[in-house]
Amino acid sequence: MAEFAPQDGQTMLFIGDSITDCGRRGAEAPLGIGYVRLFTEMVTAAYPDRVIHYLNKGIGGNRITHLKERWHDDVFANEPDRITIKIGINDLHSVPREAVDPVPPDQFDSIYGELLSQTSDKLGCPITLLTPFYISTDKTRDTFRRKVLDFIPEYIAVVERMSEQFSTGLIRLHDIFQNQLNDRDAETFCPEPVHSNRTGHLVIARSLFDSLHD
Repeated sequence: MAEFAPQDGQTMLFIGDSITDCGRRGAEAPLGIGYVRLFTEMVTAAYPDRVIHYLNKGIGGNRITHLKERWHDDVFANEPDRITIKIGINDLHSVPREAVDPVPPDQFDSIYGELLSQTSDKLGCPITLLTPFYISTDKTRDTFRRKVLDFIPEYIAVVERMSEQFSTGLIRLHDIFQNQLNDRDAETFCPEPVHSNRTGHLVIARSLFDSLHD
């Protein structure tokens, strides 16, 4: 199989919400303690001869609308050679909670497409999209968790369309975690359905690392 691993001297940029952020703006600067750091450690172990620069631009609570506001400063200004995007769970959460500024699937689709189109034109670099995920199987009761599980396929479908339209890499994290839940309970991977523990972040990091060889 062809190898798509980053090459010596390249810059990899990760952007998204709290799952990407994971403390990178505080005591755990600059990479955080989540999947971004774990991924960089895997790459270092596999390719010790390559000096690769990593930028974590995750911000907790962000939706696709926030990424649009900061895309120039956080992406274009850094001129990365590769980009990974993980966004959508906060957009999704805002709909069943009836938030003040909800981001329904059609708006999520429109803005995501706008960002990817601009990035393709300006940078033309490889991009990998990570689907939003929710680590729960609770579809049996009338709960908020069930509402999220009912809504999430619409947002995942947007990311899948974006990947096909712009020929990006795609990692179906929701499917990956749902498969994990066939054998282990949810708390193996997270204390609640959104924010992974170290094991959950390792699942994400490994999936991203494995995609370098697809």
